[in-house]
Amino acid sequence: MARAVIVGAGPAGISAAAILVSHGLRPVLLDEGRLPGGQAYRQPAANPALSIDALLGSEAGKFRRIHATFAGIRSQIDYRSESLVWSIFDREVHARHHGRSEVHPFDALILAPGAIDRVLPMAGWTLPGVVTLGAAQILLKEQGSLLGRRVIFCGSSPLLYLAALQYRQMGAEVAAVLDTTPFSRKLRALPDLLASPTTLRRGLHYLTALRRLGVPVHHGVRLQRVEGESEVGALVYRDRQGEQRIACDTIAMGFGLRPETQLAELAGCRLGYDPHFRQWFPLSDSDGRSGEGIYLAGDGATVGGADAAEISGQLAAFALLRDIGMSPPPALPGRLRRRLARLRRFQRGLAQAFAWPHEWLRDLPDDSLVCRCEEVSAGALRQALRTPFGPSEINRLKAFTRCGMGRCQGRFCALAAGEIAASVLDRPHREMGWMRAQAPVKPLPASTVFDG
Repeated sequence: MARAVIVGAGPAGISAAAILVSHGLRPVLLDEGRLPGGQAYRQPAANPALSIDALLGSEAGKFRRIHATFAGIRSQIDYRSESLVWSIFDREVHARHHGRSEVHPFDALILAPGAIDRVLPMAGWTLPGVVTLGAAQILLKEQGSLLGRRVIFCGSSPLLYLAALQYRQMGAEVAAVLDTTPFSRKLRALPDLLASPTTLRRGLHYLTALRRLGVPVHHGVRLQRVEGESEVGALVYRDRQGEQRIACDTIAMGFGLRPETQLAELAGCRLGYDPHFRQWFPLSDSDGRSGEGIYLAGDGATVGGADAAEISGQLAAFALLRDIGMSPPPALPGRLRRRLARLRRFQRGLAQAFAWPHEWLRDLPDDSLVCRCEEVSAGALRQALRTPFGPSEINRLKAFTRCGMGRCQGRFCALAAGEIAASVLDRPHREMGWMRAQAPVKPLPASTVFDG
């Protein structure tokens, strides 16, 4: 029997595991989380005050279905929660599980590690009280707790409206939603957004619900700085009327998502540049194949959301079965591909409707930190780039400045550093490359026990 390993127990990983189980395989499912579900369907702690229906609304049915699917296959898979996959080498997955590093050989590997928030540095963004949209949602979903009493949601992401609505419905004062993309760009993106009218209607519902609840929503703003001494006190931005200031104690920011590509790169997958997202993604075919016995699914392959993640997980599992001689019903993958193509087109529309304002980084003050882990400022990056025979791409810039060498391994700073490098060198962004992955992809405690 083929040895199949799946990394990630979100909608992509769970749906892939269910397909493999239905065809007689017993995959190993490794997940860094304490409970399955991923970010989209994160399970809350036991809290009678926290209602899934109130929190997720129309998505509560999908939440229950995904977790029912997992419960149905739990006894038929080797599920290992709190397993940090830190390397892939020579057809083996290395994961830290309960203090010990384990090795999982595989014949077939499905990678579904998900994505993290893409952030854009600005003056004062390192003050306590500035968090990502994902962090704001994690605390709310897991514990039913709010990060602050008066919260601003800002950036350019469809999750702005969902997260703000969830906070407002749970009792927080949402001081404002500040969307940095002009509304006119959203209108221009409508042809692609109509590829998934149900998802579009859901997003419009979030926006109209916020307005009905009296939450100020502003489009096309330019974020200037976060003010405060030891913690957040206010956010300053510019609109058509000039500079504005809103007092707050918490700022949740996000500019879309950044796929977790490190494991795919270590597994030997090639990366390609996507100009819509201004990011590098691992390359795969329409079913997720990305090398011999390597399959990609979910937001770790291409940003697409929970529905696309679930479908791509199914397609990856069907491709795996076909490649080992266990052909699935021929009609089903075709229907899934067509639906996934519509959702991918919708995501291209979102990339236009919620644009990454990379041009702001040209004007980022020199004293603003870009790499928080190593405390590397925008000025330090620019100085290195202007050095004779200095760096000409992101990895050399890392070597010159230590930007990306810290705990996050460039997850939060590499994209901004690449944009700054492109602006200083006056070269196309894609020529800056990507910050290459290396093991361990996340820090390992010194107490980790290694067998052998």
